[in-house]
Amino acid sequence: VSSADTVTVPDGYTAHAIAAWGEPVGLSGESPAFRPDASNSAADQEAQLGMHHDGIHFFKHPLMPQSSAAGLLVMNHEYADDGLLHSDGMATWTAAKVRKAQAAHGVSVVEIENRGSKWAVVNPSPWARRITASTPMAFAGPAAGHALLQTRADPRGLRPLGTVNNCASGITPWGTYLTCEENFINYFKGPDELSAHERRWGLRKGDPAGYRWHEHDERFDATKHPNEPHRFGWVVEIDPYNPSSTPVKRTALGRAAHEGATVATAPDGRAVVYMGEDARFEYIYKFVSDAQWEPRDANTTNRLAVGSKYLDKGTLFVAKFRDSGTGEWIELSMKNPIVAANPDFPFTSDAEVAIFTRLAADAVGATKMDRPEWAGVNPHNGEVYITLTNNSNRTVDGEVSADAANPRVYQDMKGTRASNGNVNGHIMRLAEANPASKAFKWDIYLTASEAAADKSMVNLSNLTDVNDMSSPDGLVFSPATGICWIQTDDSAYTDVTNCMLLAALPGRVGDGGPKTLSYRRADGSEKRVDTNVGRPQTEATLKRFLVGPKGCEITGWCESPDGRAMFVNIQHPGENTKMADVRDPAKYESQWPANAGYGAGRRPRSATIAITKLDGGLIGS
Repeated sequence: VSSADTVTVPDGYTAHAIAAWGEPVGLSGESPAFRPDASNSAADQEAQLGMHHDGIHFFKHPLMPQSSAAGLLVMNHEYADDGLLHSDGMATWTAAKVRKAQAAHGVSVVEIENRGSKWAVVNPSPWARRITASTPMAFAGPAAGHALLQTRADPRGLRPLGTVNNCASGITPWGTYLTCEENFINYFKGPDELSAHERRWGLRKGDPAGYRWHEHDERFDATKHPNEPHRFGWVVEIDPYNPSSTPVKRTALGRAAHEGATVATAPDGRAVVYMGEDARFEYIYKFVSDAQWEPRDANTTNRLAVGSKYLDKGTLFVAKFRDSGTGEWIELSMKNPIVAANPDFPFTSDAEVAIFTRLAADAVGATKMDRPEWAGVNPHNGEVYITLTNNSNRTVDGEVSADAANPRVYQDMKGTRASNGNVNGHIMRLAEANPASKAFKWDIYLTASEAAADKSMVNLSNLTDVNDMSSPDGLVFSPATGICWIQTDDSAYTDVTNCMLLAALPGRVGDGGPKTLSYRRADGSEKRVDTNVGRPQTEATLKRFLVGPKGCEITGWCESPDGRAMFVNIQHPGENTKMADVRDPAKYESQWPANAGYGAGRRPRSATIAITKLDGGLIGS
C-alpha cells in the first residue's frame, strides 16, 4: 500500500509518464505547449490531449504492423475538472471556458514510439487526432433518423455533435475503437416538471451537476432542446487509422450510461459485445450481431463500413441472474411480447427500444446490479468477468435488497463517518456455452474488501494485506500472458492507500462454492442470502502491482503486441483539491506528474504511463 504522491511499481520495473493532459497530440502545424497556469485557450485544448484519461488501446503502427516499438494510442477523456482546467477555476464563467471544457472531453489519437530507454509521443504525426464534445458524428442502426433524435440543428436526426463522458472502451476484430458515453445526463439542464422517462434517466431540474454548459451552449438546455439528451449515451465507433473519418454512434447496442464495450466472437462467427451500465441498480447487456465474421474483414481499409455490417443489425439482450447460479440473457426487442406489451412505456418500434433501453430492461425484470463497469473475456476459457464497483444504496430489504448476485450489505466506519451498502464492490464471472448463448452459469469471482473485514459477511474472498482492495473498476486480460489486470476507483479505502492496479490469475466458474450470508433485522427476524463465490484468493493468485499518486483513479490498460510494455492511465490525481485553492500550487492535493520530472509547474495532470521491466522481459513474468 502507499499514500505517497507518486506511482509505485515492484522492484525490477520502471514507470514514466508519456502523455499528459495538455500535451500536443501531434497535429501538423498545431503544437501549443501546456501552460502550467492553465491559461491555454479553447483552441489550444482542441490540439492537446484532453483531461482525465480513461479507456485506452494500443493499435499496431499502420506502416510497421509487425513492430512492438511503435503504434497508435487511442484514449478516452472522461470529464473535465473545471477547477484545474482554468486559471481561476470557475470564479468567472464564460463561453470560452465552456468551449475549453468541451475540448477537454472526448478521445485522443497519438502516435508513440520506443526511443530506447523511454516511450514518447511522436509530434507531428499524420494519425494524430482530437475528437471532442463538438466533433461532427453520425447515427447508424435502428434509431438513426428517429423523431426522438431530431433537433432544430439536425432535423433528420442523423448528425449528432460530439461525445462526452467517455469512460471505458473496446476494440473490434476489424481494427476500430469503441468509446462509451457514460454519465451524459449530468451535462443537461432539466425542466421544472420532469417526465417519467426523464426521471428514469436521471435528468434533474436545473443544473445540479454544475457543468454549466447550457449557459453558453443551449443545446445542453433540455428545456429548449428536449431531444438532445437522446443523442448521447451511445457506443461510438472510431477508425484510429483515418483522421478524416466520421465517428459513428451505433444505436443497435442500446442507449445507456455505457461504461465499456468488450467484443468477442461466437463459434459461428457472430460478433458479441458485452456492456455494463455504471449506475446504481442498472444492468449488464450483450449484443449479438446478425452477420457472421468473414476473415477478410480483418484487413479492410473501410473499417466503419465493416462496423455497420456487424454492429447495426443484431439482437440486444439484458442479464437476469437466478439464485441457483444460473442466468439468462433476455431479448430486448419488439419480438419479446413483454417489451411489446409493456404497460409502463408503450414501445412502438425497435428504435424506441434502443433509445429507451433502460425502460425495456425494467420491463423484462432484469437483475439490478451494483454499478456494472468493465467487462473482460478470459482468453483461456472464454468466461466473462464484470466489475461491480460499489453501491451505497443497496439494503438488506426493500425493492432493491440484497440478492444472490449482489449479496453484501454492511457498514464500514472511518472514524465517525459511516459508509453503507456494498461499500467495496465485487467482480462477477459468467460461463456460457459460447458467447452467443442465451443461458449462462455464474459466480462471484472476487469480493473486494479490507483484509481485516468479517470473513463470513464481507471478506468472502479471504483477501490479505497483500491483495486487499476496494471498488474494482477497470478489468482487462493481457493477450500476451493471460494475466487479469484489475484497477480501482475508490474512496472507501483511501484512508489507507491510494488507488491501485492488481494482477490476478483467475480460475473458472465453480472453483469455489456456496456461501450463505445471514442478516439480523431490527425485529429479530433473519434474512438469509445464498450466493456462489469463487475460490479464496492467495498471494499466488492475486497481488497488488502498482499504486498511484494522491487523489487518482487507476484506469485504462493496454500493452504492446509483444507484452513487454504496459500502458496505464492515471486519472484525476489531486481531484480533491478545493476550488478555492486552485491558484495556490502548495495546496494542491497532488503535484504529479511534475513531481516525477514530467513537465513544468505543479498542477496535477492526468497522464498515460509506460511500464517496462528493467530486464526487458514480459510484464508480469
